[in-house]
Amino acid sequence: MSKKTNYSYVGIAFIILVFGIIFVPKIIDRVSNNDINRTDESRSNPVNSELMETTDDSDLVYITSPNGERKKVPAFSFTNQDGETISNEDYLGKVYLVEFFFTTCPTICPKMNYNMMKLQDYFKEESDFGIASFTINPENDTPEVLKAYAENYEITNPYWNLLTGDRETIYKLANEGFYLYTKQDEEVEGGFEHSGNFALIDKEGYIRSRITESGSPLIYYNGIISEEEGVDDEGIKEEISLLKEDITKLLNE
Repeated sequence: MSKKTNYSYVGIAFIILVFGIIFVPKIIDRVSNNDINRTDESRSNPVNSELMETTDDSDLVYITSPNGERKKVPAFSFTNQDGETISNEDYLGKVYLVEFFFTTCPTICPKMNYNMMKLQDYFKEESDFGIASFTINPENDTPEVLKAYAENYEITNPYWNLLTGDRETIYKLANEGFYLYTKQDEEVEGGFEHSGNFALIDKEGYIRSRITESGSPLIYYNGIISEEEGVDDEGIKEEISLLKEDITKLLNE
């Protein structure tokens, strides 16, 4: 075989490798988690799913960045529905969930926040449980708008904050801080695309997850399908019941 041919095979192998690294996780994530737009090609997810490290208190693993470090919630500071400034430090010592949504969302957000409300009620006696909901349409979702939304969803947990602020900062937090896809797109229903997943955060601010039957971390939990539904029209199972179990584990750590 000639040297030129060898180079050709090397080039083809490199292209296949790059495709596998960039696009396959993206396709699997969007399809398996029932996000709004299954044809999106702008999402990448560099979360390292190889780490299987657990604690002595639970079997939940730490999600890691590509460099192998435990993935921690980036520092943030936004305004909540009561006009108060809330930062990541306000959640230290709490087990909490993170989502990205917008109040005028006509598709998955009502389902997501119905499930969040159910989780709020399930853990109503737990003072160390909270939720951080970041709007991806801050121009519309002012503290006043978020306050009305909170009242509509009967938000009673003092640590469920609906957060608004600078658009660019929020999008960076979503796409780079959590790898939870977010994008404005006037061509889609509602004008925005975003992940329907919830991130689970422990008391020290680290992203945690359970191990699936395949032996790899779940990473994020599907927030769209309710326990009552069980499975959606495509046969995807609900993961709210898993969240209840895993939140309980972290509360007991």
